[in-house]
Amino acid sequence: MFDDTPTEISTKSLTNVRNEIFWFDDRKRPAARPHLESHVTADLCVVGGGFSGLWTAVLAKQEHPDWDVVLLEGDRIASGATGRNGGFCAASLTHGLDNGMNRWPGEMPTLLRLGRENLDAIELFVAEHGIDCEFVRSGDISVATQAYQVASLEELYEMGKALGVRYEWLDQTQLQSRVVSPTYLAALADSAGTAMLNPAKLAWGLARVAGDLGVRIYEYSPVMAIKDKGETVSIFTRSGSIAAERVALATNAYPPLLRRVSNYVVPVYDYVLMTQKLTPEQRDLIHWEGREGLSDCGNQFHYYRITEDGRILWGGYDAVYHRGNGFGKEFEVDAESFQRLAAHFFQTFPQLAGLEFTHAWGGAIDTCSRFSAFWGKAHGGKTAYVSGYTGLGVGSSRFGAQVMLDLLHGRKTERTELQMVKKKPKPFPPEPVRSIGIDWTTRSLQSADQNAGHRNLWLRTLDRFGFGFDS
Repeated sequence: MFDDTPTEISTKSLTNVRNEIFWFDDRKRPAARPHLESHVTADLCVVGGGFSGLWTAVLAKQEHPDWDVVLLEGDRIASGATGRNGGFCAASLTHGLDNGMNRWPGEMPTLLRLGRENLDAIELFVAEHGIDCEFVRSGDISVATQAYQVASLEELYEMGKALGVRYEWLDQTQLQSRVVSPTYLAALADSAGTAMLNPAKLAWGLARVAGDLGVRIYEYSPVMAIKDKGETVSIFTRSGSIAAERVALATNAYPPLLRRVSNYVVPVYDYVLMTQKLTPEQRDLIHWEGREGLSDCGNQFHYYRITEDGRILWGGYDAVYHRGNGFGKEFEVDAESFQRLAAHFFQTFPQLAGLEFTHAWGGAIDTCSRFSAFWGKAHGGKTAYVSGYTGLGVGSSRFGAQVMLDLLHGRKTERTELQMVKKKPKPFPPEPVRSIGIDWTTRSLQSADQNAGHRNLWLRTLDRFGFGFDS
């Protein structure tokens, strides 16, 4: 359990922080591309320049070199969740083993295999195309900081063992030899299921490959409307339009272009801090030589990792919803969340007192009630969409793109036959019930973390009706 009270150490650590995204603070960031300012036609129009949209454009062009593929991005490539996350590229397609087992137990062997194949394919793609995105298959460690969490990890270890997942159990001594923190009690390590990477550099690399394949990319071209025209779908931007035979919508946390999707997704804001580079002496105090990704096991959890140049990214805990699916730049800076994160950081690593944070930023996560991606079609099958990744889209977005292309082709595949793909999550209620329910849920999750994980009547009711909020 963490104390939210700021201290002199945590407050001082934010003295020189800049409200900027660390990944974009790079002299090698590609120059902006032009915006769409005319009427064009396309075999496929992809809306969204994040991971889902970029993978869709690349995979479509690789399969159909003769297709004319156009990608529209409302701002810059990777300007949304793609360029704001922690850079955890996980094999999981289901937001963790336990979430998948709660929802699709019969499909989990297949989903685990498909997830591993997907991560392997990303690693191979990065190598084959020379994408310098700091990719390292370092794995991840889930850490228990309270006694009840140790029991939960033990259950997950047995669950994984039955499915052939090669978890490694770390007792307190073994864990402290890997990463040193007075808060750590035990952990579960997965050495192969997660890679660390620089998400912006991966997105820029994907855009480069897409361009080399012939994809036309337009930035600063937000889509204002989309209409079914019978044989084609028309997409309208501020200064141009596209008539496309097929459309892939990959807008995720941004306000949906299809009204039906808004029932299933809410944007919640997540916040991140980045430290200055650790000195060799500071690194010795924490060990952490393997560059594994770490997370603690609370309902409100932190995720953190070491970058290639020796900084610690520290994020998570708060997940803030703004009434009416509030979305915008005004929500990307939250001084209270940054203060809370800094306080928690020095409770986890008190030996790093004096370390400062250089960057602080926030961004929206596209959350759905089952925590994992869902798909659908519109306009007589000419349009497909994916959304709802809930924070684990860096890796699973490639799988999401594959499913969208399957749907646009109208083909029956192993992917499209999954219940996970066929069924939608439970929709969120309309306002004001939506805001009230999310507020109750947040308070209940905080209470569970303070009471040995006990889920109150509200959380148990959500579990029973298939919402199952646990993070």
